[in-house]
Amino acid sequence: MTSGFLEIGKIIAAQGMKGEVRVYPISDFPERFLKPGKRWLLRPGEVEPQPIELVHGRYLDGKGLYVVQFAEVTDRTQAEALRDCKLLVPDGDRPTLAEDEFHVIDLIGLQVFDQSTQALVGTVVSVIPAGNDLLEVERSSPANAANGKSVTVLIPFVKAIVPLVDLYRRRIEITPPAGLID
Repeated sequence: MTSGFLEIGKIIAAQGMKGEVRVYPISDFPERFLKPGKRWLLRPGEVEPQPIELVHGRYLDGKGLYVVQFAEVTDRTQAEALRDCKLLVPDGDRPTLAEDEFHVIDLIGLQVFDQSTQALVGTVVSVIPAGNDLLEVERSSPANAANGKSVTVLIPFVKAIVPLVDLYRRRIEITPPAGLID
């Protein structure tokens, strides 16, 4: 990821004929897609994002997507040219969180340990939004490394199962119910 920026979404398609685009969000903060103002676009294969002005946005119920309009994009052809671009904000643009809330980007890459045995379970590779978010954890095992396959497990991101998230030490401790990670 480009230094100094946070990815908040990815443009997946044009919407209509007037330059709107569909954005798959990678952020729990709707205002990033609804509130007018400056955002940044990172085109595939490029390393420097370009500023772009968000004019308005709306949520597509049932689709889990936002439709946004940028000032500089006025027709479908221009919108289609933005497919696969990442939508960014400066990394200093982090809304304040309540206790026990975390930015998804901060959870990716954390090592996960079984709290009772201190055995390494794996590494967080994704956070999947659901009724309760799910941590997608790539399992750590010599067998996985030997055969070149990665095995993942989904862990409900709830206090009862994930009692400790230590961003400073880059670790998560879990108390998995029987059968969750086996």
